Order: sequence, then C-alpha cells, then structure tokens
Amino acid sequence: MGLFSCFFTFTHLLLSLLLFHSALAHFASSNKPLCHEDERSMLLQFKESLKINEYGSYRPKSASWNSSEQDVDCCSWDGVECNETTGHVIKLDLSNSGLHGTMNSGNSLFHLVHLKWLNLAYNDFNFSEIPYAIKNLSELSYLNLSGSSFSGQIPFQILELSKLVSLDLSGTYNLELKKPSLENLFDKLGNLKSLDLGNVKIASPVPQNLVNLSNSLTFLSLSRCLLQGKIPSSLGNLTKLVYLDLSFNELSDKLPATIGTLNSLEVLSLSSNNFSSELPSSIGDLNFIDVLDLSSNGFSGELPATIGNLSSLKQLILFRCAFWGKLPPSLGNLTQLHSLDLRFNNFAGELPASIGNIEPLEDLTVSRCNFSGQIPLSLSNLTRLTELDLSYNNFSGTMELDMFLSKLKDLDLLSLSSNKLSLLTKTTINTISKKLSYVGLRSCNITEFPGFLKNQQQLQTLDLSSNKIKGEVPGWVMNISVECLFGLNLSFNFLTGFHDQYPIIRSGSSLTVTLDLRSNNLQGPLPVPPMETLNYLVSNNSLTGEILPWICDLNILTVLDLSYNNLSGNLPQCLGSFRIGLTILQLSRNKFSGSIPQTLFDGSLKMIDLSYNLLQGRIPRSLANCTTLEFLNLGNNQINDIFPSWLGTLPDLQILILRANNFHGIIGNAKRACGFPNLRIIDLSNNKFVGKLPSNLFQCLNTMKVVNKSELSYMQGLVPNSGFIYSDGFDLYDYALTLSNKGLMMAYGKISNILVAIILSGNKFDGEIPTSIANLREVQNLNLSHNSLQGHIPSQLTNITSLESLDLSNNKLSGQIPQNLIELTFLGFFNVSHNNLTGPIPQGNQFTLFDNSSFDGNLGLCGKPLSRKCETDDSKPNENEDVPDSKSSFPLDWKIALIGYSSGLIVGVILGLNFSTGIQEWFEEKILGRRSKRRRRKQRRRSRME
Repeated sequence: MGLFSCFFTFTHLLLSLLLFHSALAHFASSNKPLCHEDERSMLLQFKESLKINEYGSYRPKSASWNSSEQDVDCCSWDGVECNETTGHVIKLDLSNSGLHGTMNSGNSLFHLVHLKWLNLAYNDFNFSEIPYAIKNLSELSYLNLSGSSFSGQIPFQILELSKLVSLDLSGTYNLELKKPSLENLFDKLGNLKSLDLGNVKIASPVPQNLVNLSNSLTFLSLSRCLLQGKIPSSLGNLTKLVYLDLSFNELSDKLPATIGTLNSLEVLSLSSNNFSSELPSSIGDLNFIDVLDLSSNGFSGELPATIGNLSSLKQLILFRCAFWGKLPPSLGNLTQLHSLDLRFNNFAGELPASIGNIEPLEDLTVSRCNFSGQIPLSLSNLTRLTELDLSYNNFSGTMELDMFLSKLKDLDLLSLSSNKLSLLTKTTINTISKKLSYVGLRSCNITEFPGFLKNQQQLQTLDLSSNKIKGEVPGWVMNISVECLFGLNLSFNFLTGFHDQYPIIRSGSSLTVTLDLRSNNLQGPLPVPPMETLNYLVSNNSLTGEILPWICDLNILTVLDLSYNNLSGNLPQCLGSFRIGLTILQLSRNKFSGSIPQTLFDGSLKMIDLSYNLLQGRIPRSLANCTTLEFLNLGNNQINDIFPSWLGTLPDLQILILRANNFHGIIGNAKRACGFPNLRIIDLSNNKFVGKLPSNLFQCLNTMKVVNKSELSYMQGLVPNSGFIYSDGFDLYDYALTLSNKGLMMAYGKISNILVAIILSGNKFDGEIPTSIANLREVQNLNLSHNSLQGHIPSQLTNITSLESLDLSNNKLSGQIPQNLIELTFLGFFNVSHNNLTGPIPQGNQFTLFDNSSFDGNLGLCGKPLSRKCETDDSKPNENEDVPDSKSSFPLDWKIALIGYSSGLIVGVILGLNFSTGIQEWFEEKILGRRSKRRRRKQRRRSRME
C-alpha cells in the first residue's frame, strides 16, 4: 500500500510540473513581440515594387501579405521569420514565388538590416544588376539569388558581407565575377561553408588562395564558369570538402595528385574540361566518394587499378575520355555501384567478368569502348539492371537473347547493336511481363523479326537496322506500342513490303520521331506514316507512284528523304507549309516532273536536293527566303533559267549545284555588293552559259581565299532522334553529292569542310582566264574544260596552293604551259589536252606523273611524256650560254637546277653551299653581273630620254 501511495504522489507531482511549464509557454507565446512597424512597411513596399507572374508553377508567397489591421504581424506572413526576442525580421524566403521586375539599390528590401537569411532564388528580376546596397545587409549568413535573372558584374560590395556562410549565385547566365575577382572573394569571405557560382562568367584560373577556405568550405561548385589553366595544388588542403563541381570549364593539364587528400569528398565532378595525361593513382584514396564524374576529358593511359578501392562509389561516369588498355579486374570490388558509364573510350580486351559481382548495378553503359571477345555470362547475375548498353564494340560469338531476358526482370533498355554477334532471338520464356522501352539490335545477323517483341506494349524505340531480315513486315510489328512508339528503324534489310495493311501504317499511332525504312526492297506506293512523324526516310527502295495529298497532313515533318526511288508526278505545293518547317528535303534520283513549287520554301530549310529528276521551269524566287540554307542541288534536271545571282544573299550557302540543266546567258557583274560569302563548292557545268568567266564572282568568294586551319568536319544536319544513337537528342544526317573530280564523276557520301571546288565545264565561256581566280587559294578542284577559253594559262595559278585537280582541256588556250606550275605539289590531276598550246612541258615534281592524255591535241607541245622532243635539248648547255670553267666541278646543269625557283631562293641556296672559288666567281660574273649590266642599260636609256 505504501508503494502505491508513493507512486501516486510522484505522478501527481509530474503532472503539476507539466501544467506549470505549459502555462509558462502559453504566457511566453501570448507575449511574443509583433514585427516592427517600419519593417512591416518595408516588406509591403518591396511587394509593391514587383509584379507576380501569373503563369507557371509558382507559389507566390508575398501575394498573401496585406496591410489590413487584422494582419499587422508580418512575422506570421508566408516566407517571413522574425527573431522571437526582438521581433526583427531575420529570414526572408521568397524562392520560386513568381516575382518579376527590376531591382535597384533604392529598394526597401535593403533596409531590413537585421536579415540573416535571404532567399530570392528562381524569380525573374529582368536582367537587372545585383544592387550595390546589398552591403547594407551586413548580418547575412545565407544569401541565395540563384536562377533569378540577374545580370552584369557582381558588385564589389558583396565582399563586405563578411559573415556569409552560404552564397549561391548560380544558374544566371549573364552574371560576371571579374571586379571583384574570384581571388578577392576567397580573400574576403573566409567563413564560407558553401559556395555555388555555377554559370557565372569568371574566365580566370582557380586562384591559389583557395586555401583560405580550408577550415570551413564543404560545398564548392564552379561549373560553367570559363575557368582556365591548372587546378592549383592548394585544392588538396580543402579536406572538409564534401561536394566539388568544376565541370564544363577550360581547365587543363594534369589532375594534381593532391586530389587524393580530399578524403571527405562524396561528389566529384570534373567533366567537360581539357585534362590530359594519366589519372593519378591517388584517386583511389577518396574513401567516401559516392559520385565520380570525369567524363569528356582527354585523360590517357590505363584506368588505375586503385579505382577499385572506392568501396562507397555509387556512380562512375567516364564517358568520352581517352582511356585505353584493359579495364582493371578490381572494378568488380565496387560492390555499391549503381551506375557505370564508360562510353566512347578506347579500352582493349574483354569486359571483365568481375563486373557481374556488382549486384546493385542498375545502369551498365559501355558502348563504343573497343571491347572484344565474348559478352561475359556473368552479366546475367545483375538482376537489378534497368539499362544495358553494349553497342558499337567488337563483341563476337553466337549468343541467345534468353541470356538477358530470362533473369534481368527489370530491364528497360537493351542495346547490342553494331558488334560482331550472331544473335539467336527465339526465346523459351514468357516475355509478357517484360516492359522494355528501348531495343537496339542493329547489325546482329538477325534473319527474322524477334518474336518476343509481340508483347512489348511500352516500346518507345526499336532498331533492327542493318540485319538480314527478308520478306514482308508482319502486321504485329506495326501494332506494338501503339501509344508510345517514338522511333522505328528497319533500314538496310531486305524487306519487300507490309503484310495486310500496306501501304497505310497505323494512322492512330503516336510515332513522333523517326520512321526509317531506307535501303530495302520496298515496292509499290509510298507507305503512309503516322501524322506526327518528324523524320520520314524511305530512300534507296523501288517505290513508285506519286506523292499523294496525305503528305500535307504531316504537320511537324522536319526531314523528308524519298531519294533513289522511281517516284514520279509533280511536287505538291504544300511542302513548304509544315507547322515546324522542313530542315532537310531530299528528293533526288526520282522521276519528278513539272515545275518546282513557288511556295515550297521557308526559312527552316538547310538542305535541298532535287537533283536527277525531270523538273522544268525556273528556280522559285522564294528560295531567297531560305536564310538558313547551306546546301542546294538542282543538278541534272531540265530547268531553264539565267544564273540566280540573287542566291548570293543567302549567308550560309556553302554548296550550289546547277549542272546539266538549261541555264543560259551571261554571268555578269553584279550591281549589288558581293554575294555568296560562304560558298565553297559551285558546279555550273553542262549548261549554256556564255560570255567571259565571272571574274567578279571569283572576287567575292571569300571562303575560298582563306586557308582553312580548322579541324576536319563534315556537313551534317541535326535530326531529332528517338535514341538510336547517343547524341543529346539528335542524330546526324550526312549531306552527300556527286562531283566531277580528276576526270571522273566521284560520289561523296560525306562532304568535308576542306573540299573546295569550282566546276564551270561544258558551257560556252570565252575570253581569257581571269587572274582573279588565282586569289582562291583553297580551291582543290578547278574545272574549266569544254569551253571556248582563249589566251594564255595564267602563271598566277601557282598561288592556288591547295590545287589537286586542274582541268583546262578542250578550249582554245595558246602559249606555253607556265613552268612554275610544278610548284603545285598537291596536283594529282592535270589536263590541258585539245588546246593550242606550244613549247616545252614543265618537268619535275607532280608533272612526272601525268601521261600523254593530259597533253594530247596540242601540236606545239614537246617534251616528256610526249615522244616529240623540243628543238633545244635542255639536257645540254646551249651553245650561246656561258658555262663554268671545265676545271670546276659543278654537279647540276644550271637550266635544270633553276627551273621553277625564284632567283632570291637560288641565290640563298647557292651562296650557302661550299662551292669552289671558281664556281662562285662564275656565278657572280654570269648571274649577278648580268643584273648589273641590265641596270646600267636602264640607266643609260633614262639619261638619253632626259
């Protein structure tokens, strides 16, 4: 009984204490100070100075603030927090509140001098500068202005906020940090724990005084800041860093070995810089690292084996580096890894079977890594895999698809494309439960449509291209994934048509990206694609008939390729009226007739190829509206027009092909300013142009004058893709053409940026070859053959230093072949046959390679390779020429030695040799002495005239 009494007494006492403390709390809360009236007024003025965007998924916190007597306590307003003792506003969080307007230093916000925490992130301050009055908020420890459309130079006054612990100015692309500099910031804000300047334009090296923050900094992001130079070794002193992002800059040289001392790091991103050399082995000392992203750099050498020490690693991203050699087998030690991305490296050997030990792995992407051998069977142990991409390697052998489908229950993406595999696609398991969204089986030696695809109702992309599939496309192929198929690629097979429903392809489909049926044996009329198709590619088939009106219903079509078929009829007028607008129109090698529609073109087109058809009439003047046009090929039609000089206004036009039509008239001097600023290939051959060669046009072709020092690239169009290739949402569509070069019609499947050509053959041009053509130093292919050109071959052609093919045949040229043409050391084809040329053929260098056919039909030419010898044998001294003393030893005949060289060079070479005194005297007397005599004769003539 006593024990119960004690317990009752204790319980009563405890309840009394709780009631007492509750009363105290109620008393305290009832006496909580209201916000200060002046600060309430400042907040209301701040609200009135800005608008609230009515659109977007915002939470407009300040919209609830009002000035009524019932709402006098601003401390209770949304986004506002006050000091519980003083009542001063100390925290303002208006992030993502839809604020819109201009900020300046007179804004009432900067009178809230007790603020310690200010967050205005993700608003729109209309590209105003960060006000210098920010210095008034000297108590700030947290400042976040990220993504709020500020611009200009970050004010120097921000350095006065010495109490800042967290500063975030990221995500605004128009901010600059130069005065103050990053070095100033590290010097003055020594208490920073978190600093994010992502996208701020800094454009300087990372300063050494980064070490000033070694005792505090845990988060540092300087991504996309245009940082340059090396990473300072002092970075290794930031031992408290947990997060480091220096991605998308211009940092170079080696990654310092001190990176390994950052043993608190959990996230390290150095992607998209210019780092080179080997990855330091100290990278294996980052014991707590979760995410390591080194992608898009120039690292070389093998991946260090120490990377297997990173036992906490969950993401390893190394794509687009330059690693080579075998992967270290210790990679299998990364037993916490969820994502492994090794794309676009140059590894060798087999994919280590130890990767099959990484049970948590969800994403394995090793495409384009040069792996060989068999695909490890151990990969089937990775039962959590959702993405498996082994494409574009050299994996070989015969394998069953069941290997992946039987155990990998969660697989969403499977790509085995472009290896050396023979894939057996018949499955013995139930695939109804599979929910694949991407299947890439390009070039897998498949001979039939894989049956497991029948059940894939969520498939978004299917690539079966470059296989050996024959016959008709089964009806079920066109019915899978009715609601979500984005891309279907059946190109480069042996398909003949569609079962049952040909030519209409599922009018209710949601196919919104690509239908690619190129290079098959399809026959009959054009298959009708779904209305929402972006890219419609059916080239290289045997399709017949006309383009029917359904083409006008493809509202968002951007690429239309019907080339290399047997299509006929007129081109529809609606081709220029698509909602988004065509970028690529490829209709070549068909039998289209009639005129080119006047309404065909708009400002979106980059590439137009209507060559090898039966088109007539004139070129539509509406082409002048195609201001983005890069490539225009109307060759091999029946177009009847004058030269379209008005196309010279197109700023991006690089290739103009008008050959084999009925163009006529004079290409006269343009009255307007120079056009065709970027043209580098022009082919007007086999038309009916007359008059003189267009010297004014040659003077305008500025791109052909400048030596191209850029890296090799190809003319390509960006095509929205559906995931066939990893290219950030776009595939590359190669421009192609055929061109007369070196006496042959050559096909260019790709057009490099260094290919420069002028082809004016097969017309009726007369007069002389203008010397202005010699200014086009970058021309590789110059063809003026089969005209009526007269006069001499300009010796200035030797200025075209890139010339590889020169065809002047079948004209009326006279005089000698300039001897200095042997200086064209790249010249691989030379034809001056069937002219009226005379004199000796140049000897030496490339001219030793040309046979008789290059000079036929010129009765006055002599010398090798012709059998006709010249009257003066250049192999012997002329009887009238002075010769050196017979006692002197002179190894070369002077006429041969001097051919093709300038006198200045010869003097320099000869005087530099250790010739005998007799030879030197002979040279000085006979060569230099003659010059002295000529000068004296000229002086005497001037004296007589005076």
